Amino acid sequence: QVQLVESGGGLVQPGGSLRLSCAASESIFRFNVMAWYRQAPGKQRELVASITSGSSTNYADSVKGRFTISRDNAKNTVYLQMNSLKPEDTAVYYCNAKGWPIATIGEHWGQGTQVTVSS
Repeated sequence: QVQLVESGGGLVQPGGSLRLSCAASESIFRFNVMAWYRQAPGKQRELVASITSGSSTNYADSVKGRFTISRDNAKNTVYLQMNSLKPEDTAVYYCNAKGWPIATIGEHWGQGTQVTVSS
């Protein structure tokens, strides 16, 4: 039932920065984990970063030290600040929300936003 809408993607040069936003249609308190995934052409979707309802964070090794996930509960929004971007960061980035019990909360995905890192 929850809707997730990503924004903030675009074209950026290597070394540049972007901030992605994921706006939820309802309170993000319902979800145990919110996360950002990405999928490059011809590759599997991979977890980039996650944040729990208790604000614990985890990052893929490839983005540690460069990306920061955060949440604004008042705005029902999760962010992904991406710094020092590399061409290999090019992908469609998806917002994900997951909670339990699975039958009443479940897992939800946004539509994705394109990030292209190129000179």
